[in-house]
Amino acid sequence: MGRNEILVRLEHSHTPRAIAKRLRDGPRVSYLRDWVYGGIDGTVTTFAIMAGVVGANLSATVVIILGVANLLADGFSMAAANFTGTKAEQDEYQQLRHMEERHVALAPEGEREEIRQIFRAKGFEGEALDSAVNVITEHRGRWIDTMMAEEHGMPAQIRSPLKAAVLTFVAFVLCGSVPLIPYALHLPDAALPSAVMAGATFFLIGSFRSHWSPSPWWRAGLETFVIGMIAAGVAYLVGDLLKGLV
Repeated sequence: MGRNEILVRLEHSHTPRAIAKRLRDGPRVSYLRDWVYGGIDGTVTTFAIMAGVVGANLSATVVIILGVANLLADGFSMAAANFTGTKAEQDEYQQLRHMEERHVALAPEGEREEIRQIFRAKGFEGEALDSAVNVITEHRGRWIDTMMAEEHGMPAQIRSPLKAAVLTFVAFVLCGSVPLIPYALHLPDAALPSAVMAGATFFLIGSFRSHWSPSPWWRAGLETFVIGMIAAGVAYLVGDLLKGLV
């Protein structure tokens, strides 16, 4: 058994029953990007603030206060922004769908011609093309679904704005709280273990993301690690330069 065949078997089954169930259930809505964005941003911003405070030689109490304030305020802000953006995508989908429903009702022949040209571009010709057009357009829902996917590039499933916002906030708070742990435990020289834990969090988030990308886990982890530590380094330098003003 070749490696590619093993990977295909691991990803999903190709028995007739499994295929029928998978197609019947339809595509799954992914909220991976909300979790990854929230986790990375939470860790980067919290650790960057902490690095700036440490660079300014402020107390551990100030680190905790600013860190927690950032977790709640920025986490809510990012979640609200994600909710608004996802809601805009949902509204766009509904607007386009209503437009296609109206076009099918008022100009069915024009919409049939669009279906014909879409499938002709896919290689259908003659009787096969006529049959495909008839099958698609005999069912109104199927007709509109096809137009949404083929003409407008819309997905079959729309993401929930509320779920996207909640996952963003949860990821932001969970991952962003990691660099605060050494300070909350009142560890001596908490800056070093905080930096190590933040770096590990960056790397783990990137490694987790690699499961849905062609990049190897170590490269994805390293990319996220570098981005996060650069942000923290900039914050530390700014804090160090401006500490004389405090």
